[in-house]
Amino acid sequence: MKRIAKFEKVSYVRFLEGWKDCFPDSGEEEASAAYQNIRMPRRATSGSAGYDFFAPKGFSLSPGETIKIPTGIRVYMEKEWVLQCYPRSGLGFKYRLQLNNTVGIIDSDYYYSDNEGHIFVKLTNDSKEGKTAVLEAGDGFMQGIFLEYGITRDDDADAVRNGGFGSTSRK
Repeated sequence: MKRIAKFEKVSYVRFLEGWKDCFPDSGEEEASAAYQNIRMPRRATSGSAGYDFFAPKGFSLSPGETIKIPTGIRVYMEKEWVLQCYPRSGLGFKYRLQLNNTVGIIDSDYYYSDNEGHIFVKLTNDSKEGKTAVLEAGDGFMQGIFLEYGITRDDDADAVRNGGFGSTSRK
């Protein structure tokens, strides 16, 4: 196996900014406790492809509800690699829990963005069976898989990323 990446916490200042955006009714004491308890993504078994991400806060999602979650995590990875993020398989199967962008794509240069490469997740419970998804702080809710990628022979991209969603298409 190639060892090409390393997960890290974002700074507390960056986490707090994201936390306040996602949970405006939550206090700084709760944010501080969540930050201290952030668990680094990890594989459950030696044969697992996905690194489980863990909820920094408990939540419940009724059918049709959405939540935005600041993970407090950033990831350094070598060039020519990408982290693809998906809901945990069991949550998708039981509740039809889905990432709003279907597959989260974390590019290697996102690590250097002015937001420290803070990974956010937006989940929706798309259950057609009336099931409410309930997760506790520390429960796995998403998995990330590292994949190597190639580019075309005539590729001439030389722009530098700064930001997250939609930042590479802004001019």
